[in-house]
Amino acid sequence: MISHYQARPALVARHQGQDRVRFSLDLGRSQVEVILAPEGLVLPQDMRLPWSALEQVAQDANACFAVHPDGTVEPIRRFSEAFNRVYVLYPTPGPPTLLISGIPMHRIQGTDPARDTASKLRALSPVVGRVLDTATGLGYTAIRAARSADLVLTIELDPVVLEVARWNPWSQELFTDPRIEQRIGDADHVVRELPQASFHRVVHDPPMFRLAPHLYTVEFYAELHRVLRPGGRLFHYVGSPERRSSRSVTRGVVQRLKEAGFSRVKPWPRAFGVVAYR
Repeated sequence: MISHYQARPALVARHQGQDRVRFSLDLGRSQVEVILAPEGLVLPQDMRLPWSALEQVAQDANACFAVHPDGTVEPIRRFSEAFNRVYVLYPTPGPPTLLISGIPMHRIQGTDPARDTASKLRALSPVVGRVLDTATGLGYTAIRAARSADLVLTIELDPVVLEVARWNPWSQELFTDPRIEQRIGDADHVVRELPQASFHRVVHDPPMFRLAPHLYTVEFYAELHRVLRPGGRLFHYVGSPERRSSRSVTRGVVQRLKEAGFSRVKPWPRAFGVVAYR
């Protein structure tokens, strides 16, 4: 997996007449030394990546690319017929984010998905016991929470999203960490089936309101309150506190969380959300 962040420096090195360069084949997680040959990059296991394919990647700043054994490249874009949405693995200087119909699922302006995820979980520190993650996406929340939690139950609406995540080098622990349990389905339905008081922490990072309004209702918040243990906490992402639309959404979220039974709700602007206490 590569993106323009890897392709462009390699092309510059070729232009400068270098014969070797450090190169990442996993979107920046690690680097290897590759040979710059006349026909293209010589990768490990004698795999070849033609210069034409590298130029194709360099010219597309809006997708990450899978490198196939025959040297062809494929942008990771998938269409969900069930939900009529396009999902794209979108590159950043660090871990990629997921675009849903053009909307990034992580903050990437002035930060990156890794730091964005860390800030959300710091709102619930310490992240211990059993954790509920209501929106899997690329799995970054579940992966990071599993570092200290006993178990993370993560819910994904669309299996196509998990198909995209399987291509992402930064998502692999989602499929290999035994402390992560996946469920497929609408979080509204899945949460209703969970036992009462079965989680110590909840991370609710839903799509924006217009994509999933039912995940912002008093009824759904009451279910999140039900599955939290006494003394448990919930982090709810709502968006930038500087945007007028987000401020309006935040006021409504705070009011409905209180109506749902949370004893205390306070803004957590550092992570663009609110924290609610059971």
